[in-house]
Amino acid sequence: MQYVHKKKRKKLKFHDQFFIFSIAIVVFFLILIVNLPVRSQVNVVNALMTMELPLSTHGAKIIDAKGQQVLLKGINWFGMETETHVPHGLWKRDYKEILAQIGSLGYNLIRLPYSVEALRSHSVSGIDFSLGNNKELEGKTPIEIMDLIIQEAERQGLLVLLDSHRLSDKHISQLWYEDGFTEADWINTWKMLAHRYKTQTNVIGADLKNEPHGQASWGTNDLATDWQLAAQRAGNAILDINPNWLIVVEGVEKNVPGQKLPKHWQGGNLEGVKRYPVRLSRRNKLVYSPHEYGPGVADQPWFSDPKFPNNLINRWQIGFHYISSQNIAPIFIGEFGGRQVDTTSKEGIWQNEFVKYIKQKKVSFAYWSLNPNSADTGGILLDDWLSIDTGKQQLLSQLLSVNFTQVVPVQRSRGVGEVRKVGGGNTPSFSFSSSSPPRVSVSSSQLIVTSNIYTNWQKGFCVNFKIMNQGSTKINDWQMTFDMKQAAINNSWNGKFKPQGATQYVVTPLDWGRVIEPNQVHELGFCANKLGSDYQPTEVRVKKEE
Repeated sequence: MQYVHKKKRKKLKFHDQFFIFSIAIVVFFLILIVNLPVRSQVNVVNALMTMELPLSTHGAKIIDAKGQQVLLKGINWFGMETETHVPHGLWKRDYKEILAQIGSLGYNLIRLPYSVEALRSHSVSGIDFSLGNNKELEGKTPIEIMDLIIQEAERQGLLVLLDSHRLSDKHISQLWYEDGFTEADWINTWKMLAHRYKTQTNVIGADLKNEPHGQASWGTNDLATDWQLAAQRAGNAILDINPNWLIVVEGVEKNVPGQKLPKHWQGGNLEGVKRYPVRLSRRNKLVYSPHEYGPGVADQPWFSDPKFPNNLINRWQIGFHYISSQNIAPIFIGEFGGRQVDTTSKEGIWQNEFVKYIKQKKVSFAYWSLNPNSADTGGILLDDWLSIDTGKQQLLSQLLSVNFTQVVPVQRSRGVGEVRKVGGGNTPSFSFSSSSPPRVSVSSSQLIVTSNIYTNWQKGFCVNFKIMNQGSTKINDWQMTFDMKQAAINNSWNGKFKPQGATQYVVTPLDWGRVIEPNQVHELGFCANKLGSDYQPTEVRVKKEE
């Protein structure tokens, strides 16, 4: 034992005691903060709201860390589950451009499919590296490319839901183990991702397995086929590592004891949840996820029913929505889509009815798909990977409406931007020279436009415009103009961008976007190649056509 000399203690004065007490309080709260669950504020630009992550559930709602309800308005961007080992379209465009376009269209989530085989691989294909496109992806493995896409999605205010879509690159397996892959392979891949993205807060969860079908069962207690039990095993393994993630569980196709409907889509049968719920270690992290399609994918018997389309709501209630209406858990429609959006074809009628249902029930969703190369559904993008399928986007815009916080023209200090009068009137137009916060321009008392460079890299950039009708009457026609000197537009969306003179562009709406109702917002934008340092749009103006 070592002897320690004890010094005589002096009695502390009051101010010394108070000082030490204050330091102790500060240290206590620092320790408390450090041990709190990781939370991050992600600005979801497309919804113009701030949600505080992580997400959880409360009854039938998905909520953020502040208890506010969150509606996930997603789109599927597939390809990483195929032989390319990366999302498709990168042979045509830069990944940052694609992400910017997704955000500009009003989606706040990407459902990102992958295969276990891809994440084990070191090879990728189908990427264009010319003209500086996808420069950051060159020489990277599939998992490293996933990292970069997720990080850029966060910078652009987009959430990501990871989707174990396939085991091999070739096809969607019936069960969570097949094609030379074991259950351990599947779960260990999820555990690796849970570790890897534990601090990447815009990754909100795990869609455990895409479309269990065939032999897959629910509530049978057969360890070889019971998807309910397998989902519990995988979900709890993930939550042990990353307790912040949502665990998204799809249904099966058949083999559910006592099911009422004779037939379901693959992954769409959640009838067994009532009697055989998935039991997770954290009950407030569970979300159920059906898939739903029209006759363009397969001509099911219910599309020929004499009661069609009035028979659909009852099917949806029995198949999955009872889970939400009985306050058991939230519903997230992981996939739906189709080529037809008219009101005369069966597929068009089905798709219109389903969008109306999603809106009425306030259900989260991810549309299938962004990609135009989905053989039976097509995508939001057309075959050039640039243009928008305006019919689909117009239909989905019912679900993507933007709720603005107060937007008013603002004065900014010179050096960031300069406020100047235009056209001899009293209304200011804002010219900007920085790509940071959104810039506000006004050209009438009724219309206001916010402009924002979503993403900016060495060779190019993307701009989003939001035009708001702040009046009490609808606008039937409008026009936007801006100046841009040293840039060339390579793609655009939701408007016709035409050069006029040496530096000015005139923008007119597509037919479906001509009318802007009171308090409604119309979004449009473009991506461009830089031709010099003076590339940013200036003198942005919007006016009502007389």
